[in-house]
Amino acid sequence: MDQIEPIARMISALSHLPGIGQKSAQRLAYHIASMPLEEVRDLATNLWQGRKAVRYCSVCGNYSVEDECQICRTSMRHNGQICVVRDPRDVMAMERMHDYQGLYHVLHGTLSPMDGIGPGDIHIQELMDRLQAGDTQEVILATSPDIEGEATANYLARIIKPLGIRVTRIAHGLPVGLDLEYADEVTLSRAMSGRREM
Repeated sequence: MDQIEPIARMISALSHLPGIGQKSAQRLAYHIASMPLEEVRDLATNLWQGRKAVRYCSVCGNYSVEDECQICRTSMRHNGQICVVRDPRDVMAMERMHDYQGLYHVLHGTLSPMDGIGPGDIHIQELMDRLQAGDTQEVILATSPDIEGEATANYLARIIKPLGIRVTRIAHGLPVGLDLEYADEVTLSRAMSGRREM
């Protein structure tokens, strides 16, 4: 039997979310259809208001509700270290371990020539501008240990080293192909403490 049109629309919209396949979208749509209207309205309102309030930090590119994120505004975090990550989820993953006390730079992607993503498509120039303008002593490359993450780390190491800044890579206590957001705090902590010079 075909889905009724409103549920089919909900399934279609939910299936566009990352990690939500057709079956998960169907399960969510049917759950939403059974919820009280007030709860559905609150869910939709919170999603809309949350998205409307979120912007990118003008310094590091992390999510923020102000011009600068809380991390960039905290003067104690300005210790000469910048940890480079793929996206804001990775910042949250790194923050969960409570070991790292420096700043971040969010690339919003990784290099992937096969997909047509080159250096001009992610926030590499913004990183280089920060490094040339600031007093950074170390850049920690914390991109995921997959092909794109490794290619991005190697490219960044090549262009940062001539600036005289120490470039390190987090250790690979992380399984190959694992996104940082799914790593536990202990694994991340070991990977950070075992970082190496590039």
